[in-house]
Amino acid sequence: MSTGERTTESVDSNIHFLKPDQVEAMRDAAHEGRHGHRDEAIVALLYDTGLRRSELSRVDRGMLDLEDEVLRLPGGPAVQKDYPTDGTPDPATITLDPEGDLRTVRTLRSYLATRDDDQDALVTSRKADRMTGKGINDVVQRCARRAEVRPHSHAGQGDVEDVSAHTLRHSVAYRMLTVYDGFTLYNVRNRLRHSRLQTTEQKYDHFDAV
Repeated sequence: MSTGERTTESVDSNIHFLKPDQVEAMRDAAHEGRHGHRDEAIVALLYDTGLRRSELSRVDRGMLDLEDEVLRLPGGPAVQKDYPTDGTPDPATITLDPEGDLRTVRTLRSYLATRDDDQDALVTSRKADRMTGKGINDVVQRCARRAEVRPHSHAGQGDVEDVSAHTLRHSVAYRMLTVYDGFTLYNVRNRLRHSRLQTTEQKYDHFDAV
């Protein structure tokens, strides 16, 4: 819970998020396309870990340890988004599917089993050895359109076109604070790797019920 008073100036209450059944519909819809295993893996990993699209673009297969069920990100801006401060991100070890209900590891195994290349990138495309952040966002938007999901906000439901890779990042916070028990804004901050707890509070304090 936040220790500060909620104000319209300090809390971003217009962010869009998806509920778990909507993300499931997107994962199912991924298989309506040519690259179903890859596209579901993108949606699943973004929704599980809260990675930014630019970060997922830079993740290599070697950073993924499916035996230990973790994703290990190096420190600095090589993969992680740099902080808007003088500091840089520390190395991060992200446990995959800690609650055991997202099937992330199984989905990633299925995707990697379809790969017959030796490229380092975790996510590739037909046009390049490494999918760009824009390409990842395009995948998310296609899945949302196929599933016809409309994101939620405190201002009401948006349109399908409002769904993006960052919507899945916001949805991580929603899931942790409203679907699961026992998580706080501090846990969300760690999962999303914000440099300051204040950033988490400004974005997601309104997810906590009063």
